[in-house]
Amino acid sequence: MLRIISILVISATSAIAVVDFEKQVQPILVDHCLKCHRKDSKKSDYKLDTRADALGDEVIVPGNPDKSLFIELIRLEDNDDDVMPPAKEERITQEEKKILTDWISEGAIWPDKVVLKMPAPVDFKRDIKPILDKLSAAERDKLKLWIKSGAQWPSTGDADELKLVARIHAKVREASKEKEQGQMAHYSSKIPASKATYHMIAVPGGNFRMGSPEAEEKRKTNEGPQRLVQIAPFWIGKFEVSWDQYESFMIDGGRRNKNGSKKFPDPNDSDIDLVSRPTKPYVEMTFGMGKEGFPAISMTQHAALQYCKWLSAQTGHFYRLPTEAEWEYACRAGTTTKYSFGDNAKELHSYAWFIDNADFTYQKIGTKKPNPWGIHDMHGNVAEWTLDIISPGGYNKEATDNPLATGRELYPRAVRGGSWNDFADGLRSATRLGSRKSWKQQDPQLPKSIWYHTDAQWLGFRIVRPLEIPSPEQMQRIWNMGIDHDTLE
Repeated sequence: MLRIISILVISATSAIAVVDFEKQVQPILVDHCLKCHRKDSKKSDYKLDTRADALGDEVIVPGNPDKSLFIELIRLEDNDDDVMPPAKEERITQEEKKILTDWISEGAIWPDKVVLKMPAPVDFKRDIKPILDKLSAAERDKLKLWIKSGAQWPSTGDADELKLVARIHAKVREASKEKEQGQMAHYSSKIPASKATYHMIAVPGGNFRMGSPEAEEKRKTNEGPQRLVQIAPFWIGKFEVSWDQYESFMIDGGRRNKNGSKKFPDPNDSDIDLVSRPTKPYVEMTFGMGKEGFPAISMTQHAALQYCKWLSAQTGHFYRLPTEAEWEYACRAGTTTKYSFGDNAKELHSYAWFIDNADFTYQKIGTKKPNPWGIHDMHGNVAEWTLDIISPGGYNKEATDNPLATGRELYPRAVRGGSWNDFADGLRSATRLGSRKSWKQQDPQLPKSIWYHTDAQWLGFRIVRPLEIPSPEQMQRIWNMGIDHDTLE
């Protein structure tokens, strides 16, 4: 009899010990994970809305927490780049980790009816109106104007970043002697951090017809409508940015947080150290195609822009990516034909590396003929980042003065010029390509890296320096255009 009672007590105790999903697990997942891992969020491809979503790709393996990537990531040390959640203030406690581990051990029980949802949003009448009622009419007008202009709330690091940009801006003002187009000339300069030399071509201001005519063979609708565009003077890289120039930025930045900030900042850090730089790549980024003299590849638009910021901090010149209009203006170099050398695609072999002659790999920069303005590889070798987004309807016909198409969406951003992996029609002066999430498909990280497009081994960039120096606020905005703001909020 005593034996039976003991068994019943043990059984009852075991039943009590079973983790209650709705009372114990659901609050942890909602509080710490769901903000990034829900179906209406762009922050991660891994979703937690339902049990079926959560169990995908062995992230959660029912009955086996040790084989569950979910448990592996939350158990990492706080200073590990891959720990989840990434924000320190959102980290899961030891007690909560035990609950999640026990829950998975018990089979990851999750009632079918339960779909995780974020807590109800702020209610205007209940939460906001009482605050607004306390404001003056002038204060309410300012608030309305701020909301109308995008209502972007600065992060805690924005003030420090603007101070850094202000210091770079002051250096640029002091070092840049050219004040008007007549003072511009081609120049070469050496990057202090890498000792690599880069070359800049002076491009005069002017106007040109941007886009392709409707009769152009292989034309796509997003290459129009054609518009007459006015361009201000600028310098552009004679060559695409090479590994000789880029690698020091990519790998010599010390230990970095995922957002590129220094993991262990020091009061004596230089401005160059304080520029956001990539985390260590998890694969060899040349993919065996060659390094010295070859174009750098597979970086995100954000990485390319931070390189421009890093270069600006060292050289005293303001560098950025070209707008689409500047890129096409420099590519055409005064021509109106399919290519900068004419309409005959057979001549591409003299001017470009593409699928017919590149042997399925990139080639050394500057080994083909330049365009009429002395710029190499505008057609082919690697495709090149610009600043613009691509709208489904094509160009804004009304925007004709140094136009720049902007937006918060990270995809699609405009890439130009075609590459070693493209056919001849993809190298036309007017051809546009939009960036895609699939360019990160190989990346095993959750969330995906903001620095690398490992599946775009044909993607690179070249730099631009405008004659007119923007304000510090404009510099900061331009250098941050490659950020997916939704993943950083």
